Amino acid sequence: MDVVITDLNPRFKHEVAKEEGGEHIKYCFQCGTCTSGCPVSEIDSKYNPRRIIRMVILGMREQVLRSDFIWLCSTCYTCYERCPQDVRITEVMNALKNMAVREGYIHPAFRAQAELIGSHGRLYEVDEFTEEKREELGLARLSGDIAEVAEIFKVTGLADLLSAESQEPVSTASA
Repeated sequence: MDVVITDLNPRFKHEVAKEEGGEHIKYCFQCGTCTSGCPVSEIDSKYNPRRIIRMVILGMREQVLRSDFIWLCSTCYTCYERCPQDVRITEVMNALKNMAVREGYIHPAFRAQAELIGSHGRLYEVDEFTEEKREELGLARLSGDIAEVAEIFKVTGLADLLSAESQEPVSTASA
C-alpha cells in the first residue's frame, strides 16, 4: 500500500483518542508486544495490531476505517494484558469499529450476523427438529417473536445503519 502524505489526516489519532476505548492510543511506542502475543495474528498475518495502531497514528483514516482487519480482533485481551503502555488495544479496536460503522463501513460478516438476528432473533433459525428436542428435554419452545429485537435495533440505530448503503471494506494486508 502506498502512503500519500497529502491524504493523511493528522487529527485521526485525536479522534480515536476521544472515542470511548481509544483514550490510550497515543501511548503506543510500537514495541510489537501486542502482535507477538495475538492468537489471530499467529494464524493470519493480515491482522497486526501494531500496524493498525501505527496507521492510526500516521493518520491513515480512510484505510483504517474501511479495512476489514479491524474486524478480525477476537477480543481475547491478550494484547491488553501484555501492553507495557496500557494502550488497551482491544478497546481501541472496538472504538475503530464503532467509528467505521457510523461512517457506513460495516463489515459484511457483521452485517450478515445482524440481519440474521433481526430475522430470527438469533444467528440461526430454530427448526422443528430443535423444538422437538427442546420439548423432549422439558424446555419451552422458543418464541418466534422478534418484536423485541426489532425494537432494540430501532432504539440503538442499528436498523438505520443496516438499511443504509454500506461501503465495501478494502483489503490493506500490505499496509
